[in-house]
Amino acid sequence: MEEEEEEEWLFESLRLYNDLHVFELQDPTRVIEWTGEKRVCVAGYGNGRRNEILQLVLPPRLCAKENQGLCPERDFKVEHGGFSDRPVFSLKHVPGTSLLLTSGPPDNALQVWRMEPDETDVMKPVTSIPTKPGGEDGWAKMATTSGKPSRVLHGTRTDNVQVTDIETKQTLFMAASVNSEGISTLAFLDEATALACSTKGQLFRADTRQASNLLTTVGQQPETSAPGEQSWCAAVRRCQADASATDDPLIARLSSSGRVVLTDLRDTANTLATAQCCGPTSGLHGADFLSVSFAPLLRGCLSVSGFDGTVRIYDTRHWDPLMPEEAKPLFLHKGHLLSGARDTETPPWVTAHTWHPSRPRTLLSAASDGSLHAWDWADPPAGR
Repeated sequence: MEEEEEEEWLFESLRLYNDLHVFELQDPTRVIEWTGEKRVCVAGYGNGRRNEILQLVLPPRLCAKENQGLCPERDFKVEHGGFSDRPVFSLKHVPGTSLLLTSGPPDNALQVWRMEPDETDVMKPVTSIPTKPGGEDGWAKMATTSGKPSRVLHGTRTDNVQVTDIETKQTLFMAASVNSEGISTLAFLDEATALACSTKGQLFRADTRQASNLLTTVGQQPETSAPGEQSWCAAVRRCQADASATDDPLIARLSSSGRVVLTDLRDTANTLATAQCCGPTSGLHGADFLSVSFAPLLRGCLSVSGFDGTVRIYDTRHWDPLMPEEAKPLFLHKGHLLSGARDTETPPWVTAHTWHPSRPRTLLSAASDGSLHAWDWADPPAGR
């Protein structure tokens, strides 16, 4: 990017953002996992070397309810750290505990980590949890839940999805599926119901209390409308616990061609809405970093990344289910492109992003150059 374009963006950022913080990690991360209101975990994903796992405390300015003006502590603070002998492609916190789960090549096992008490900053590996082999094994996708005992939903394909008690490593559920498809996303819908999205975009659901252990298809696989539409991932928006909340339980599926398909969990046979959000993924990264996420506190908003060096935010409330259209972003974060290092020929690529759990417009995003951004986007101008 030209220096003039960067200067223009920096000037525009005063209008576009309520807060914008730019940091540099020692190694790039493809995971940003919340472990509390003020803490996140990141981890390296490099092959052939040890990768650092860090728990970071957010800068006080980002945690303040009111603008603090000049703040002496503006950087992330390392609270816990450890080293993994394998790349970390996925990382999940076990709610209500000091445990973390990681997965990554070269096999489908999960690694269990414990963050030691406050008198030490060490993050220690505790044990590992195997995933049943199934087809061409890859690294396991996973999801955790706050229920007791602590459990993890994990697997690589639809015929080896399982639920495991983390403490005892006892298998509590093992999927029975006629088909075997690669898994891109796993989620708990509630304490007993699991959802899987295959790399082909097909949804599967299972009640882990049923003796049949059947993983059943949900709705229809999205029709392929573009040559590059080869990989899919998904996100789930659950109903809020607040009785006054009116959000419907939704699933968003994102394809590598840039298409987003919205489905109501109560009527999965019909598509709620669909839109073209990005151009197809290509080049070095392909579909490796595809990510879609619902805003937890903004009705109708979702975010998309993994196509380039940007994070796009959309308002889905006006998407038409019958007439798919090219969606215009409500906001476009392109700071990774314009504030990244210039000594590489390849522009930075967004590898992960996440919404803050209690600040409606605050997000964290990371890129392949090691940049970590924390940003709070401003309301669009009236009439936009």
